[in-house]
Amino acid sequence: MKVLNKVFQFLAIALGLSALVLFFLKFATLTLSDGNTVSLIGAQLGFGAKKAIGETSYDMARSADILFCFWLTVIGLVFSVFSFKAKLNRYLASGIALADGIYMLVIALSNPNKFVDARPLSTLIGVTSIKYSVFVPILAACTLAFAVFAIAYLFMDDYLEAKASKGAKKTIIRRVIGFFKDYKSETKKIVWPGFKDVLKNTGVVLIMCLLVGALIWLVDFGLGKLLELILSIK
Repeated sequence: MKVLNKVFQFLAIALGLSALVLFFLKFATLTLSDGNTVSLIGAQLGFGAKKAIGETSYDMARSADILFCFWLTVIGLVFSVFSFKAKLNRYLASGIALADGIYMLVIALSNPNKFVDARPLSTLIGVTSIKYSVFVPILAACTLAFAVFAIAYLFMDDYLEAKASKGAKKTIIRRVIGFFKDYKSETKKIVWPGFKDVLKNTGVVLIMCLLVGALIWLVDFGLGKLLELILSIK
């Protein structure tokens, strides 16, 4: 079990690193209205880049969604690497990797025009089509696999710690189940007020709101008159 636990951890790190590398491969191909094609890697789409078309160089816009996924991959990988020492990093790595995988899957399954910012080529020259490369679905699959193994490592490590404590510590699943059981038992203890009590309490609240509102109005009115008096003296 301990060997399998380490395998999950190393696989998570390897997949996170692989996903990061995929950002530096061809991400999308833009077909321009003049017949030229422009290929951009994921990092260029995220951080922007200069692309030369003929004798003219264009500063490409940044695609915020791709940049966000890039940083999620970097942060998730960092937390996975440091998960050897701190258990909190295992939770953070799992959560960030899962968010990254879902986001990348949405990007891969959506129309490229929604996530690839083709400016200024789209405005100055015109872009007839944008196509993802094969590395985009591979990247989505890689980030999802990264999340799967990061979560598997978290649960496996938690199980081993609970087993070593000989029942003194519960696993994450048992703690979650226990929470909902306690929540259910506590909700049964709730005593709902009757109609008369609700009506009475509502009346008290409305009266207090009116009194406080009237007090605030009187203070505001008095301060306003005082300010007018001070201004008239000057």
